[in-house]
Amino acid sequence: MDAQNVDYFLMANAKFLEDHQIFHIRERLLAMDESQWRMLQFMQFTDPVIVLIVSILTGPLAIDRFLIGDVGLGVVKLLTCGGLGIWVVVDWILIMGITRRKNTEKLMMAIY
Repeated sequence: MDAQNVDYFLMANAKFLEDHQIFHIRERLLAMDESQWRMLQFMQFTDPVIVLIVSILTGPLAIDRFLIGDVGLGVVKLLTCGGLGIWVVVDWILIMGITRRKNTEKLMMAIY
Protein backbone atom coordinates (compact mmCIF):
# COMPACT_ATOMS: atom_id res chain seq x y z
CA MET A 1 0.00 0.00 0.00
CA ASP A 2 1.07 3.56 -0.58
CA ALA A 3 2.92 5.03 2.42
CA GLN A 4 1.20 8.39 2.06
CA ASN A 5 -2.28 6.84 2.25
CA VAL A 6 -1.26 4.80 5.28
CA ASP A 7 0.06 7.92 7.01
CA TYR A 8 -3.17 9.81 6.26
CA PHE A 9 -5.21 6.92 7.65
CA LEU A 10 -3.12 6.83 10.82
CA MET A 11 -3.26 10.59 11.29
CA ALA A 12 -7.04 10.56 10.97
CA ASN A 13 -7.53 7.58 13.29
CA ALA A 14 -4.61 7.73 15.75
CA LYS A 15 -6.77 9.16 18.54
CA PHE A 16 -8.91 6.02 18.40
CA LEU A 17 -5.99 3.56 18.67
CA GLU A 18 -3.40 2.59 21.27
CA ASP A 19 -0.22 4.65 20.90
CA HIS A 20 2.20 1.77 21.41
CA GLN A 21 0.60 -0.20 18.54
CA ILE A 22 0.82 2.52 15.86
CA PHE A 23 4.19 1.40 14.46
CA HIS A 24 3.06 -2.22 14.19
CA ILE A 25 -0.23 -1.17 12.59
CA ARG A 26 1.64 1.02 10.10
CA GLU A 27 3.91 -1.84 9.06
CA ARG A 28 0.94 -4.15 8.57
CA LEU A 29 -1.00 -1.53 6.59
CA LEU A 30 1.96 -1.01 4.28
CA ALA A 31 1.96 -4.74 3.50
CA MET A 32 -1.75 -4.83 2.57
CA ASP A 33 -3.08 -4.96 -0.96
CA GLU A 34 -5.58 -2.56 -2.52
CA SER A 35 -8.69 -4.70 -1.96
CA GLN A 36 -8.12 -4.88 1.80
CA TRP A 37 -7.36 -1.18 1.91
CA ARG A 38 -10.79 -0.22 0.55
CA MET A 39 -12.47 -2.16 3.33
CA LEU A 40 -10.46 -0.29 5.99
CA GLN A 41 -11.49 3.11 4.70
CA PHE A 42 -15.05 2.45 5.82
CA MET A 43 -14.23 1.18 9.32
CA GLN A 44 -15.81 3.15 12.13
CA PHE A 45 -14.14 3.43 15.49
CA THR A 46 -15.67 4.34 18.84
CA ASP A 47 -14.51 7.73 20.08
CA PRO A 48 -12.91 7.42 23.55
CA VAL A 49 -13.93 10.96 24.54
CA ILE A 50 -17.60 10.26 23.76
CA VAL A 51 -17.44 7.06 25.79
CA LEU A 52 -15.90 8.99 28.71
CA ILE A 53 -18.67 11.59 28.57
CA VAL A 54 -21.31 8.86 28.48
CA SER A 55 -19.58 7.16 31.41
CA ILE A 56 -19.60 10.36 33.46
CA LEU A 57 -23.24 11.13 32.71
CA THR A 58 -24.70 7.61 32.97
CA GLY A 59 -22.16 5.69 35.05
CA PRO A 60 -24.36 3.21 36.98
CA LEU A 61 -26.47 2.44 33.89
CA ALA A 62 -23.43 0.83 32.19
CA ILE A 63 -24.14 2.41 28.82
CA ASP A 64 -20.40 3.01 28.41
CA ARG A 65 -19.69 -0.72 28.62
CA PHE A 66 -22.42 -1.51 26.12
CA LEU A 67 -21.00 1.10 23.71
CA ILE A 68 -17.59 -0.53 23.61
CA GLY A 69 -19.00 -4.04 23.29
CA ASP A 70 -18.50 -5.36 26.82
CA VAL A 71 -22.05 -6.67 27.12
CA GLY A 72 -21.32 -9.14 29.92
CA LEU A 73 -19.54 -6.57 32.05
CA GLY A 74 -22.25 -4.07 31.19
CA VAL A 75 -24.97 -6.34 32.55
CA VAL A 76 -23.01 -6.97 35.75
CA LYS A 77 -22.31 -3.26 36.18
CA LEU A 78 -25.98 -2.46 35.59
CA LEU A 79 -27.22 -5.07 38.07
CA THR A 80 -24.80 -3.91 40.78
CA CYS A 81 -25.51 -0.20 40.18
CA GLY A 82 -21.96 0.34 39.07
CA GLY A 83 -20.45 -1.81 41.80
CA LEU A 84 -22.10 0.48 44.37
CA GLY A 85 -20.37 3.43 42.74
CA ILE A 86 -16.84 2.07 42.96
CA TRP A 87 -16.86 0.59 39.45
CA VAL A 88 -18.22 3.87 38.08
CA VAL A 89 -15.25 5.85 39.42
CA VAL A 90 -12.78 3.24 38.19
CA ASP A 91 -14.35 3.38 34.73
CA TRP A 92 -13.95 7.16 34.64
CA ILE A 93 -10.21 6.56 34.91
CA LEU A 94 -9.89 3.52 32.63
CA ILE A 95 -12.64 3.74 30.00
CA MET A 96 -10.69 5.75 27.41
CA GLY A 97 -7.83 3.25 27.40
CA ILE A 98 -10.25 0.34 27.21
CA THR A 99 -11.99 1.97 24.25
CA ARG A 100 -8.69 2.46 22.43
CA ARG A 101 -7.76 -1.17 23.10
CA LYS A 102 -11.10 -2.37 21.68
CA ASN A 103 -10.63 -0.18 18.58
CA THR A 104 -7.10 -1.52 18.10
CA GLU A 105 -8.35 -5.10 18.41
CA LYS A 106 -11.07 -4.36 15.83
CA LEU A 107 -8.49 -2.98 13.41
CA MET A 108 -6.11 -5.88 13.99
CA MET A 109 -8.89 -8.36 13.23
CA ALA A 110 -9.56 -6.54 9.94
CA ILE A 111 -5.94 -6.42 8.77
CA TYR A 112 -5.00 -10.01 9.60
